[in-house]
Amino acid sequence: KLLEWCGVITAILYSLLIALNVDLEFLGFFLLLLSAFLIGLWSLKGNHKGILILQLFYAIAAIIGMIRWFD
Repeated sequence: KLLEWCGVITAILYSLLIALNVDLEFLGFFLLLLSAFLIGLWSLKGNHKGILILQLFYAIAAIIGMIRWFD
């Protein structure tokens, strides 16, 4: 349960940081990456393949966002 809820909380914080547009996009994308990692571990342990694939996509999106932040 800890992986699941920590992942959910970090995803909520990510969403709020991006939506508020307060120049903390890099931190937001880092939280998205952390959330994807935590929920990905949870889904792997619970054999939730669809959620695992979704978290892989979110992790890739977070990495792209962090890279583009430096451009």
